[in-house]
This record gives sequence, structure tokens and C-alpha cells, in this order.
Amino acid sequence: MDLALIWALILAFAILVYVVLDGFDLGIGILFPFFHDPTDRDRMMNSIAPVWDGNETWLVLGGGGLFAAFPLAYAVLIPAFYPLIIAMLLALVLRGVAFEFRVKTKRSKHFWEAAFAGGSLLATLCQGTMLGAYLQEVSVNQRAYGGGWFDWLTPFSMFCGAALVAGYVLLGSTWLIIKTEGSLQQRCYRIAYGAGALLIAAIATVSLWLPLQNTEVAQRWFSFPGALIYWTVPFLLATLAGALFWCLYRRRTHGPYLLSLGFCLLSACGFGITVFPYIVPRNITLWEAAAPDSSLLFMLVGTAILLPMIILYTSYAYWVFRGKVRDEGYH
Repeated sequence: MDLALIWALILAFAILVYVVLDGFDLGIGILFPFFHDPTDRDRMMNSIAPVWDGNETWLVLGGGGLFAAFPLAYAVLIPAFYPLIIAMLLALVLRGVAFEFRVKTKRSKHFWEAAFAGGSLLATLCQGTMLGAYLQEVSVNQRAYGGGWFDWLTPFSMFCGAALVAGYVLLGSTWLIIKTEGSLQQRCYRIAYGAGALLIAAIATVSLWLPLQNTEVAQRWFSFPGALIYWTVPFLLATLAGALFWCLYRRRTHGPYLLSLGFCLLSACGFGITVFPYIVPRNITLWEAAAPDSSLLFMLVGTAILLPMIILYTSYAYWVFRGKVRDEGYH
């Protein structure tokens, strides 16, 4: 068995699930300032209350798995993104505290609502900026991070941060389409139009910007077999966009969210083509960064038991709290 490749797939799965699940509740936090009706805000919060903290399980799995399975990559990437990681974790903590305190207070309710929205926005920007900086390339010097404290701060990485905000807003608005009714749902249809258009434009821009600024990425994308997938991206993007806008126009309930997941999957495929077989792009491969096979096999046994359990209880939670949310709860 190629244990390093198996663990790379496990980590990729964990990160993708995190983006899909925590993406919509971060998106709802970003949308919070645009809804002023207290009833609408309560329904937005209630739509994610049963699942939001469980969604972050996948972030822990991704970070812990990177440390255990690819310690060299962990030692390089964490110092490269220290400011962003610290800011993201503080934002997630603030967001979690605000979520709970908002329910308990009346005098400070507006403060905690602002903290919830600000924490959601900051966490999203940090995640997107890290993704952009990672794609650009991380400086490595003798198996350690060789760059500076702010090497991640580039126009491309900041653009990726803004693009992820659009993506999470799309996930959040389409999630609310499923979970709510009435005027709140109708506003979410309109928001999803704008967020979808911004995300489509962002994916197209990144698909052109990255190979233009990096010759190795351009060679990878424009030569066989990467070119076969790269040149299908415009077709797939146009297909998803057309289907999304048609579902929004026809006021479909579940279709917009499922198509939003399609954009996540398309982006993940492009990400994989760009970086594989590197775990630190263009510097360290999966196999160079991997822990010994004995350690990978030992952890794989435990993961083979725990991962299905996590998937099972997560699926069960979503099943129990399915349906529309109203003032009196779910029905």
C-alpha cells in the first residue's frame, strides 16, 4: 500500500468536507449584517445551531492528520502561515463565544452579533488567503521554512481570500434557502445570484492568474494529462453556472446548494492538479514529508475505525435536524 498517498487522500477529504460543512455556517455569519430583522437573525442562527460546532471536527482532523502523517510539511507550513493561523483560530473562538452569549444577553446582543459576523468574516479571509499563498509556493530552506513573516501577503493570496468569502456566502445563502421560508428565503435567492456570479468570476480569474505567474503551474496545466482536465474547466464551470442560475430562477430548494457543492468539488480538482505530488508546492513531495510507514499504518488502523463513526454521527445529526426551521424549532 502507498500509505503516504492514502493519508493524503484522507486529509484532502477532511479539508473538503470542512469547506463544505463549515463553509455554509461561516457564510451565514458573513451574511448576518445584511439582515436586520431580529426574527430573521434568530432563524439564521437556529438553522446552524445543531451542527455548527460539529462541523469544525473536520478542521481538527485535517490539522492533526497533517501533524501526524506529514510532520515535515507541518513544520514548514505552520511557520509560513503563523499570523493567519493565529488570526483564524482567534476568530473561530470569538465566533463560538458570540454564538452562545448572543442567546443569553439582551443589553449586549448587538455586540455579540457583530462579533459573530466579524469572526466569521475574518476566519474566512484567513482561510482563503492561506490557500492562495499555498498555491503560489512556500519558500523552503534546508527542510525548514525559509521565508519571512509576511510572505503570504500578496495580491493573489488576498484575491483568493475574497473569492472564498463569495464561495461561503453562496453556500450560506443556499443553505438558508433549504432551511427557511417566506421573505428570508426570497432574499437568500437574490443573494445567491450575486454570490454565484462573483464566485464564477473568481474561479475563472484564478484559473488564468495562477499559470500566468508561475511557469511550472502553466506547464502542468497545459501539458498532457493536466490539459485534458484544465480545458474542461470552462465547460464544467459554464454548466454549473447555468444550472445554478436556472435553479435560482425556478426557485428550487435543494438544487442551488447541491450545485454550490459542485463548485467546491471543481475547485478541489483544480487544486489537486496544481499541487500533486507535492504537499509543499514545488518543494516537498508527499513521500518526502511522510512519517515512517509503521506510524502511518498504526494511525490508519485507528482512522479506519474513527472516520466512519464521525461520518455516521455527523450524518445522523443532519438527519435529525432536517426540514425547515421556524421560531418554534424544526418541523
